[in-house]
Amino acid sequence: MNNIDATTWQWVLIVASSLILFLLSPFAKTKDQFFKATKKLKKPNTLVLTGSLIISWIFAKSITNAANLGLSFGLVGGVAYAGYYLSFAVAGILLYQLRVKGGFNSIHQFLTTKFGKGAMAIFSVLIAFRLFNEVWSNTMVIGSYFGAPRSEPYYWSIVLFTVLTLAYAIKGGLSSSIFTDVIQMGLFSVLLIVILYQVFSIENFSMQDVTSSGTWSFELGLNLFFAAIIQSFSYPFHDPVLTDRAFISSPKVTRRSFLIASVLGAFCIIAFSVIGIYAQTQNMEGQAAVEVGKAFGVIILLVINFIMITSAASTLDSTFSSFSKLLSIDLNLGKNVTFGRVSMVLVAVLGTLPVFLNAEILSATTISGTMVIGLTPVFLFWNLDVPKISYYLSVGCGLFFGIILVLQIFPESLIFTKGKYANLLWINFWGVLSCITLYIIPKWIKK
Repeated sequence: MNNIDATTWQWVLIVASSLILFLLSPFAKTKDQFFKATKKLKKPNTLVLTGSLIISWIFAKSITNAANLGLSFGLVGGVAYAGYYLSFAVAGILLYQLRVKGGFNSIHQFLTTKFGKGAMAIFSVLIAFRLFNEVWSNTMVIGSYFGAPRSEPYYWSIVLFTVLTLAYAIKGGLSSSIFTDVIQMGLFSVLLIVILYQVFSIENFSMQDVTSSGTWSFELGLNLFFAAIIQSFSYPFHDPVLTDRAFISSPKVTRRSFLIASVLGAFCIIAFSVIGIYAQTQNMEGQAAVEVGKAFGVIILLVINFIMITSAASTLDSTFSSFSKLLSIDLNLGKNVTFGRVSMVLVAVLGTLPVFLNAEILSATTISGTMVIGLTPVFLFWNLDVPKISYYLSVGCGLFFGIILVLQIFPESLIFTKGKYANLLWINFWGVLSCITLYIIPKWIKK
């Protein structure tokens, strides 16, 4: 196949896969089907929920970052990014407690009951920002396979992919999202095995190269690893793509699914970072997954491209569903299915705008993750009796440290490691410490 054929096949993959998912997706007629993915009282079991969790978080942005971090830091880079998958275990355990011990049916109910409607409103703004980020940060990855940033093929592929994914998401809401997640997880697993088989079939590349790649030091990857671990105690709670799935099955099934997803999700990310590690051994530069695909020929490039399409679509349809539920159910702005479908169109349009503003993909994770570190004590100490002001102090403190990260004005005297992501690590460390302190102080004063 020549380059023209490869480009044509990439367009075929996007259109054909989206149309198939549209035809197979269930049509949601009721609110429960559209917003909760329940049908005739049947709820997702452990296998379905686990697969849905993993594929909805192994988005195009994540596996692109994993491959690039493998290229930059070796195995340490893949492990560092996989640190974010501790989020599943944290969310699974704490949300189980909220449901079973606290009797809450949603995070919004918990926040409204304990801290008031104002707290719930602030939280809703935070997760809306998160969902807004998810759209552009994943579709930009798709665009990178069709052309250079700011080129016409780049923009057209993003717009087409977004519209096609929106079509089947509108059809079934969360029911479509859960249903297609199972298909997408199966495709992702097969395609990942194909790519790894191709990589390890190279004579001068083996597991020894993987395990010996990189240096286990703060300067070369561990800064990001520990930053990810710290953020994992707040990061999952501002991601409705994850938390919405914590309230649709029984508490025990949910907890079990989240714990399994934590392990398997991290494994998938580390496995995909092997692509970057291979690229490192070949002295490649640029986007690791794209460059490796080109090096292996058109077939493997298309396989990698299809993985990106699969993972991006799974996250995008979940994002549309979660935003729809946020406005319709959580904020009670309009509980009918029609309003939910209009909400999806709204976030699709708004979320695509940053594509034309040259935004950075990794920043969607690191910056938003820092801005919500104030949620750490709110959920970690969910049953601690504190005044309402504790919530505002902690969340406000987290936003303050997030702004410091964006402006890059953190004092160097408080940074005790060197290298890339040192700022990220220590801003999060001191930020979480400050948030917890401010959360507890009003309780001490009240005593």
